[in-house]
Amino acid sequence: MLSIEELEKQLKKGELKSLYLLYGEELFLLETSLKKIRKLFGKAIKGINDIHIDETNYAELITNLETPSFGYEKKLIIARNTGLLKKEGKRKNAELAKVKQKISDYLKDNQEILKNSVVLVFVEEEVDTKQELYTTISEWGEICKFDAQKPIQIERRLTEICHAYQVSIEGYVLKYLIECCGTNMQDLMNEIRKLIEYVGKGGTIQKEDIDQLSTKKLESVIFDLTDSLGKKDTVKALEVFYHLIYAKEPLPKIFITLYHHIKKLYLVTLCTINNKDIISSLHIKPNQTFLVNKYKTQAKCFGEKELRKILQDLIDLDIQYKNGLMDLQIGLETILAKIR
Repeated sequence: MLSIEELEKQLKKGELKSLYLLYGEELFLLETSLKKIRKLFGKAIKGINDIHIDETNYAELITNLETPSFGYEKKLIIARNTGLLKKEGKRKNAELAKVKQKISDYLKDNQEILKNSVVLVFVEEEVDTKQELYTTISEWGEICKFDAQKPIQIERRLTEICHAYQVSIEGYVLKYLIECCGTNMQDLMNEIRKLIEYVGKGGTIQKEDIDQLSTKKLESVIFDLTDSLGKKDTVKALEVFYHLIYAKEPLPKIFITLYHHIKKLYLVTLCTINNKDIISSLHIKPNQTFLVNKYKTQAKCFGEKELRKILQDLIDLDIQYKNGLMDLQIGLETILAKIR
């Protein structure tokens, strides 16, 4: 199996293989690699030497592999979300299993022919690594799993982009950008391009630029709000709250996000008291472990009893709101104002 970096290096060198399987949750990098494969393939005319296979016509894959590309040296076949590599449930689909076996056998028996006539790319959301078709692809082709990028990997990629445009950015500023905007590569690419355009060639991206220009995730803004609450700066906390309303963030979404954040702080406090692992207890993803220290630092500003009281107030507000006894905005304002 290739790493993302190894695949990118291959494609940058112009090395195009005849068989690929691309899958995983980091869709931006996956789609970027797929675009590079298409570019390396060259001229492609849909229906002639550019064939698309999906869950509705996966049974036609072998026919398309066998059919000549009519005047073109090779054929590009993109088999996207066909279900052929997905783990089967308890009720197995006999027809699907039969097609899988046929495709696996065909790929095994016709490797030399396929190398000279086809570029076949499987693009899947879910993959069962134990099935025969996966094994066949791993033996004869290239497999790359696009895992969500960790902060250090994201920082390296964003730094390279900044350098390419002759723009400077410090490591702590990159970390701040990720904290504000999340770890989704598509979102981060949009934000870094916006910042590069703003500071211009030879410029330096500062934290203030991120505060001015970047679209912060709601979760990041809630972090800011609870930071103010932890410092007992009620006025600042309410300012952040009103800014969210002004930005037309739905009140129920603000409420739910705040509730889940306070709950995480409460769980972090319990984990610390009982010497439990925070990452597993909060189900924190591998690419978001940098949040642990932020949660721990923020939780210390409250204490267990205060967090439990805030949680109970939020639960009571939820009941009152759903029963038409309390306006949600007034209820949230009241809870925030009480934290002093």
